[in-house]
Amino acid sequence: MTKVVIIGAGKGGRALLEMFSGDPTVMIRGVADVNPWAPGLELARRLNIPVSTDLKTFVADPTVDLIIDVTGRPEVQSTIQAVKPPGAEVMGGASAKFMWDLLAERKRSEELEDRYGTMLREIQAQAEGDFIIGQNPKMKELAELIVRVAATPTTVLICGESGTGKELVARAIHRYSNLRDRPLVTVNCTALAPTLLESELFGHKRGAFTGAVSDKPGLFERADGGTIFLDEVGDMPFEMQAKLLRVLQTGETKPVGDVITRKVRVRVIAATNRDLEKALAAGEFREDLFYRFNTFTVTLPPLRERAEDIPVLAHHFLRKAEAKVNKRVDRFAPEALDLLKRYPWPGNLRELENIIERAVVLATSRQVDVVHLPLHLQETVPASLRTGEGFIEARERTLAVFESQAITRFLVDARGNVSTAARRAGITRRNFHRLILKYSINTKVFRDGTNKAQ
Repeated sequence: MTKVVIIGAGKGGRALLEMFSGDPTVMIRGVADVNPWAPGLELARRLNIPVSTDLKTFVADPTVDLIIDVTGRPEVQSTIQAVKPPGAEVMGGASAKFMWDLLAERKRSEELEDRYGTMLREIQAQAEGDFIIGQNPKMKELAELIVRVAATPTTVLICGESGTGKELVARAIHRYSNLRDRPLVTVNCTALAPTLLESELFGHKRGAFTGAVSDKPGLFERADGGTIFLDEVGDMPFEMQAKLLRVLQTGETKPVGDVITRKVRVRVIAATNRDLEKALAAGEFREDLFYRFNTFTVTLPPLRERAEDIPVLAHHFLRKAEAKVNKRVDRFAPEALDLLKRYPWPGNLRELENIIERAVVLATSRQVDVVHLPLHLQETVPASLRTGEGFIEARERTLAVFESQAITRFLVDARGNVSTAARRAGITRRNFHRLILKYSINTKVFRDGTNKAQ
């Protein structure tokens, strides 16, 4: 058994102590450092290893085989050489530094492996947020992608239908990145008029326009050193796309009304529910900006393709609604859960959450029953004739189901904006509003906030 003395109990000494403490072929006779509160001395005390602030206490021990000096100080080396027993070997200077570098590299490698595994397990098991992986293979693959891209500064584009959880993915990427302690600033690119969007993103100088009573930093400046999330970037006005491209290419922003540019270092994550390739072909999205965003793309599957995950998602939103409404409702009737699994969910996770909260409000016991779900969910069975039902009645019922689901889908995509939803549906706003009233659809549940900083 080799008897070892460690001189210096900083990071290097502590790392050596950690390595040798589990080795049955090594006995550590003592650890010395002039600082009585050095981290290595603290660890040695917990391991019941002798410590001292005077290196001579251990170096002069005639039974010592190896003395490792990690202080790097010439005067310490001289003292060791003068005091050590003749048979003891001394490792110091370049040799000790080489050992320390090897230890540091091994520790960094282990930390990266541990961090990767921990991040993946946390993402898969994350229950405190709404980002739930479940058993869907596409979602499991998505978790892997999040872990891999989070540690890089690469621009990420998140694609998916409205309500699939694109912002949750952006927050997960930020959370597991090296910028987790820096700001995460989010902005909805469709929530503001083009003139206001430029001021919001890049800031403005006092007097730049009516109402600009003082200088205002833009969201890119607020996100400097952190991450900015651009939601619905596919609907950004064409003229704004060129200005955004400049920021991505040069890392410089210029406030409205100013002649001076400002350097910013920001990791950009963008999201869209549009098919950008179609928007590109239609001349509605810049080709150079598309390829800038297309470096790393993450695509979220719609909820209808995650039917196996609906039970776990439903119970998660049930717990969330319980806390929000302050009402004890902790289970679903089997028939109600079956309806949730069969419904196509045009509004995806957002619609599921809103419907379950509504059911909790309506529930009269601790169970969500079929009657607590909206009528259009209760009519999601395949079109068929009911006993005693005529052709006209069956057609009207089936048409009502289609209309209700279609109106809901257009409202989801338009985030509750009736005019936008009617335009996308290809009917007048008046007719669209008539259908909303017909099926008692609450447009407020489809609306989101505009922007916020975390």
